Amino acid sequence: MSSEGRFEFTRENIDCFLKELAKEYRRQAGKAIPAELILIGGASVLINYGFRNMTTDIDALIHASSAMKEAVRLVGDRFSLPDDWLNADFRQTDSYSPKLAGFSVYYKTWSNILTVRTVSAEYLVAMKLRSGRRYKSDLSDVIGILAEHEKKGVPLRMEQIRKAVSDLYGSWDQLPESSQVFIENVFQDGRFEQLYSQIAKDEKDIRALLVRFEQDFPEVLKQENADKVAEDLQKKTDRASLLASLRERI
Repeated sequence: MSSEGRFEFTRENIDCFLKELAKEYRRQAGKAIPAELILIGGASVLINYGFRNMTTDIDALIHASSAMKEAVRLVGDRFSLPDDWLNADFRQTDSYSPKLAGFSVYYKTWSNILTVRTVSAEYLVAMKLRSGRRYKSDLSDVIGILAEHEKKGVPLRMEQIRKAVSDLYGSWDQLPESSQVFIENVFQDGRFEQLYSQIAKDEKDIRALLVRFEQDFPEVLKQENADKVAEDLQKKTDRASLLASLRERI
């Protein structure tokens, strides 16, 4: 679960690796078989927005010949990247929707063979809300996107996000209840920049709790139980802080 020590993909280096991937894929597959990547998650946020500094892998929908697998491996070896530096594991998560490609937007083409697309803003927000992991950057990403759009003078509206959720997942009720409450409260508050700082700090604190838990109890923490463990750990921390505060007053 811990991401400590993982390679950091940034806005500055991600294009470099994708460019190298395009060249390698062309060598492996030839000029006649084009490929397409639709970047989602942290990689899509990095490319489109300025509030996030890094991600630890590149999640993508990959449409290419079998030569892409070898191209990914060779580029990874060349730059000492993690084995899963570019992966399609996202397809196994609740955030995946087969309709995503229809709501993607063009980003760049390299070597006349690799086209890269990213996810449109409101659909990226919908995906983050569907996931809603408190120990990742899902919720701060949502607020960061809202804040940047407001700053640019093209604010996202709740109606757009509701439509995006319905387009991808069928209905608003397909979001976790916690995500529904979260986004409604965010719009009601409206102070996106201040909320971003607060939520990003909360996520960082939760990750730190999980890292310590994983060190104390190896092999216990899994993807499927991380949210529940994080919630329990935070309750214990909040309770301990409250007791400490009460003792100081006595």
